[in-house]
Amino acid sequence: MRTLNVDLGDRAYPIHIGDGLLDSDHLAGVIRGHQVLVVTNDSIAPLYLDRVLSTLQGFDVATVVLQDGEQHKQIDTLDFIFSEALTKRFSRNATMVALGGGVIGDMVGFAAATYQRGIDFVQIPTTLLSQVDSSVGGKTGVNHRFGKNMIGAFHQPIAVLIDTHVLDTLPQKEMCAGMAEVIKYGLLGDQDFLAWIEANIQLLMAKDTETVSIAIERSCQMKAEIVARDEREGGVRALLNLGHTFGHAIEAHLGYGGWLHGEAVGAGMVLAARLSQAMGMLAESDVTRIVAVCERANLPVRPPNGMTVDDFLTHMAVDKKNIDGRLRFVLMKSLGNACVEEQVPSDLLNDVLNACCS
Repeated sequence: MRTLNVDLGDRAYPIHIGDGLLDSDHLAGVIRGHQVLVVTNDSIAPLYLDRVLSTLQGFDVATVVLQDGEQHKQIDTLDFIFSEALTKRFSRNATMVALGGGVIGDMVGFAAATYQRGIDFVQIPTTLLSQVDSSVGGKTGVNHRFGKNMIGAFHQPIAVLIDTHVLDTLPQKEMCAGMAEVIKYGLLGDQDFLAWIEANIQLLMAKDTETVSIAIERSCQMKAEIVARDEREGGVRALLNLGHTFGHAIEAHLGYGGWLHGEAVGAGMVLAARLSQAMGMLAESDVTRIVAVCERANLPVRPPNGMTVDDFLTHMAVDKKNIDGRLRFVLMKSLGNACVEEQVPSDLLNDVLNACCS
């Protein structure tokens, strides 16, 4: 087992990475009260819920099983979580456990942030995307029809337990989606990691345990370092949104669940690369390299069929990174060196989108 720490002073927490953690005593060891609400979905529950519950003997445990899918990541779904906690008369000493991918983690984190004005929660991510990215850092929330993750809160977990064994049951489409976030870390801050990903992409896609564990650890290490420096995204943490401005627009356009989040981010990173090239930052060879690694991970590298420039501009207008109505993009000065750019000429943006949408 490997353990990383997110250094946030008295709110610091561990990220445990290993095989078999679902069956260990790590979950019971971090819970500070007696009441535990385990929330999962109807895809994960048959696979792993009983194993998690077996480690919580002696606790007062309740469960909520939600429908699977990004389309259910909405404020109405939270009522199932709140109602179960209130019916069981769970107090401020209760702990919520998010057993699932990014959708479950985001919703349970937001429920924990707001239930009785804030209680503990633990992340047990079951997809590659949630293991390498969304389970770490305390961003929680739900979608709105006008934009992704528009309703939420910063609320850090008390621990993240990453059992690499659960990836054995992860559908390949979800594995590909998770690779988008792994590739993102190489592009935004570590060119050596990007080269390692390129060299090991076949092993990663084949779910080789040791290779995937290395990718998870390096991704989490980068995320933890950035969150420790900028918890609430006032500066450097914005770089983690590489590909997300375009990606969130794609998700909103298709209707949440049309493409997986990672698929939209994959196409979004290619768009960010092409805009970076148009801004004079990246060379054509760099863009070609980014397209190639995304294609090898079976990620989309173009926008969805039928999505127009106006569709992109409409959805990006409500992006959370915008300030005073100005679009802000995470671009790349070079491979492994991302930046936030607020001065993107509209005609240049339109040219890039026109070329990619045609």
